Amino acid sequence: MTSTVVVLDAAHPEGVLADPSVPLVRIDDQGLTRGDGVFETMRAVDGLVQKFEAHHQRLSASARLAQLPVPSARDVRGAVELALAHAAPGGDGGLGAEHAVKVVISRGTPADGPWSWIVVSPVPETTFRQRRDGVTAVLLPRGHDPAQDAGYPWLLPGAKTLSYAINMAALRHARSLGADEAVFTTEGRRVLEGATSSVVCARVRVGRRTLLTPEPSHGILPGTTQAKIFAAARRDGWELGYGPLYPADLMEADAVWLVSSVRLAVPVRRLDHQPLPVDPDLTKLVTSWVQQA
Repeated sequence: MTSTVVVLDAAHPEGVLADPSVPLVRIDDQGLTRGDGVFETMRAVDGLVQKFEAHHQRLSASARLAQLPVPSARDVRGAVELALAHAAPGGDGGLGAEHAVKVVISRGTPADGPWSWIVVSPVPETTFRQRRDGVTAVLLPRGHDPAQDAGYPWLLPGAKTLSYAINMAALRHARSLGADEAVFTTEGRRVLEGATSSVVCARVRVGRRTLLTPEPSHGILPGTTQAKIFAAARRDGWELGYGPLYPADLMEADAVWLVSSVRLAVPVRRLDHQPLPVDPDLTKLVTSWVQQA
């Protein structure tokens, strides 16, 4: 898959195209050696980035927690537009030409300090397949309640950091168990979030339609896609609930999705090897909410 790269540094604060086939990151870069950095992943459709302001706000919040400088919204947007203008054709999942846009801020080398880069890649067919067919998931204990991290800013609660080894290990473990995805829980079995996604479920009763998600203030990453879905659902007259959620709430829901910026709303069809209801009409509705301007 062909990617397009734009670098933002002291010499090029507005961004400059870089050759992705040659080395760009030094071996003593602390983003590489220590995972010391933050990032955001956005979705672009037909050359236009979705939810840019929400993503830049979350990137800025992550950078503040990590005590990293963040490029201005103008510079990031300009660099993203530069990358998209030179990108390979986007993936086609029926919603337009789609690209994944990743913005990274690294601590950099001790000598040169922080810098940023942007990578734009076509959305792959595997993503479209998950949207269509759904995924299976298992519940995995996080080992502690991240809500307890809120009083310890050095634990970077709610920051989207480059230190994703635990998330990737959770996905590998889930796949060793025959599932596609992992959903984290506390020791008390309270549902937190997916390894790379937010959890949303629907409860439909006569005269009452409700969307639910775990408490966003309890040490989990605030989801930009979840927030957009909930804002649109509220406008359409749905009730909203913010946890706490437990496995039984997901098992008894009328639909469960793992939502994220590039994958959108992926139905969960099995959880801990138990079948879950999949409602194509509800999934279509939720996806339409994500697509709204």
